[in-house]
Amino acid sequence: MKRPAEWAFPADLQPDPARQAFDLDAAIESVVGLRTEIPEDAFTASVLGTERSGSGVVIRDGLVLTIGYLVTEARSVWLSTNDGRVLPGHVLGYDQASGFGLVQALGRLNLPPMPLGGLAGVAPGDPVVVIGQGGRAHALQAKVLARREFAGYWEYVLDEALFTAPAHPQWGGTAMVDATGRLLAIGSLMIEERVGRKRVQGNMGVPIDLLAPVLDDLLAYGRSRATPRPWLGLYVGETGDGLVVGGVAKGGPADAAGLREGDRLLDVAGRSADSLASFFRSVWSLGPAGVEVPLTIGRRDGQLRTVLRSIDRNDMLKKPSLH
Repeated sequence: MKRPAEWAFPADLQPDPARQAFDLDAAIESVVGLRTEIPEDAFTASVLGTERSGSGVVIRDGLVLTIGYLVTEARSVWLSTNDGRVLPGHVLGYDQASGFGLVQALGRLNLPPMPLGGLAGVAPGDPVVVIGQGGRAHALQAKVLARREFAGYWEYVLDEALFTAPAHPQWGGTAMVDATGRLLAIGSLMIEERVGRKRVQGNMGVPIDLLAPVLDDLLAYGRSRATPRPWLGLYVGETGDGLVVGGVAKGGPADAAGLREGDRLLDVAGRSADSLASFFRSVWSLGPAGVEVPLTIGRRDGQLRTVLRSIDRNDMLKKPSLH
């Protein structure tokens, strides 16, 4: 992907300051660049890489909110401002359920915090500005496509996520800002959404509504103090044949139980596995991390019943350290 200085949105895709009901330049200044380095032996290194980059949003003096996969197991964090300054940062916490990550700047950013909003009243067609680090050239005038459930193959479900279009090509950690200049969501993924007969590329964002319930815990403990969900170490896809294992995390419960790519997931403790979201929710409903999870697996040679001993996913991750 090109460096920030090497690309820009066409002028007709950039937000027009004269048409905004808020200070667009102040909102843009609140978005910083974020670059992390992850040890090669980190659990997530093989999937997410050892060098990650994206954006983050200043929500308090020196406190930057971003998407968690950018900072998970990070050994070093660097924050860059639109005026060319680069400061070190420290990962304060990562919330598995929402996907949010928090970084503290180890120096004075001197940037305006972005006010927080929420999804209440937000409807398809509403205008939204999606801002990545790099100035107005990296700000995109977009619209809300939908608010709906999202399930990710990595054992992740949001009851409601924000979907916008057109797509921002550097989506990770972007600020999704409403018509009043308030932060609606943090950019997480590139998606393809059906709109009528067309398929449109856009972005999925994690709603800012999910931050308030976990913010104090992240600041104090680095994670939510809610009971951790059971984790199986499965990567699951939805196909015409139902739910199929696309891979297993090395050393995780599914790996230990002998599950393999191509296995079909038929039920969880007798409950049919109809969708990604219902499958993961059925697992989580059995109890906290550590609970036994009975599964029925379909293979070419028939069905297999097995029991996985779940774990807390956080136990697989390297913890932040401040040197």
